[in-house]
Amino acid sequence: MKRMLAGALALALTATAAVAEYPEKEIQGIIQWGAGGSTDTVMRSVTPHAEKVLGGVIVLQNMTGAVGAIALNYVAGQPADGYTLLMGAENPMLYKVMGLGDKDYGEFIPISILARGTAVLVARPDTPFDDYAEMISYVKAHPGEVKFGSTGPGGLPSVINAMIGAVEGELDVTRVPYDGDGPALTALQGGAIDVMPAVLGAAIEPIRAGKMKVLAIMDSQPNAKLPDAPYVTQFNAGYETYLPWGPFFGVFVRKGTPDEAVRKLTEAYAKGAQHPDFVKLMNDRGFTLMGISGKEAEDFLAKWQQGTAWLLHDAGLTKASPEAFGIARPGN
Repeated sequence: MKRMLAGALALALTATAAVAEYPEKEIQGIIQWGAGGSTDTVMRSVTPHAEKVLGGVIVLQNMTGAVGAIALNYVAGQPADGYTLLMGAENPMLYKVMGLGDKDYGEFIPISILARGTAVLVARPDTPFDDYAEMISYVKAHPGEVKFGSTGPGGLPSVINAMIGAVEGELDVTRVPYDGDGPALTALQGGAIDVMPAVLGAAIEPIRAGKMKVLAIMDSQPNAKLPDAPYVTQFNAGYETYLPWGPFFGVFVRKGTPDEAVRKLTEAYAKGAQHPDFVKLMNDRGFTLMGISGKEAEDFLAKWQQGTAWLLHDAGLTKASPEAFGIARPGN
């Protein structure tokens, strides 16, 4: 009996030590979107600071496609050991209603919801309209002529387009898809498209450089980063129903990941996000720092999913009702 107890104790101590030594090897950080976009910028900015706290190496890799579903499914298929992180934006919370997949962030533990952004509607500097109202008038007078950039179903542009459709009625524009807002904004600057709904953080530098112009901040109040830019409720108060709204950026691991790995990763990203360089970058880019985890992050994700999924469904843009997946309508 003593030998059995001693053996069991040794095994328990060995298992505890193995977890406590996390990380023992390199960690993969899988970024859902392409280089140069908002998600990529956020993750590549905060991760070096998190690495120093963690005492390990996180190798970042961009894995694009299917509105981020390829990256999510890849991470979901890896062992739940804390060595593969999913670094993404808001899109997975819409996969089910958009018919893009049967998984969302409910399959994962939120290590940190790092920051959230504000959407902005931007255009090429030489378009024949200079603000939101002029754009609406021009689009209605020239059906099918104006090219809108898109990042696919469930992306930020699709939500903003749903809002526009709900407020203005369906617009006859040409949608041009891209793998992320980085490539889409590059295409805008190159003249391939005319208008792009994007997160302010990805567009603010080219806006300041005069490479694109703001038609409207998609908010109900001015933005301190672009104080002279108009906000959309100045043009149509109907947007008050849907605002404020914005994308978010988070780090996740699979459910079932050992508690110690979750704790260390959460601590690393919480402290990394407080580094002055990261705080400055987020402020300069127009992002709002959040730094939430655990139940607070789960509640935030649920609220975001409810509001956005029902907005898209009411606009006729979903493949299935949110109700089919137990997503409650806001206010119910």
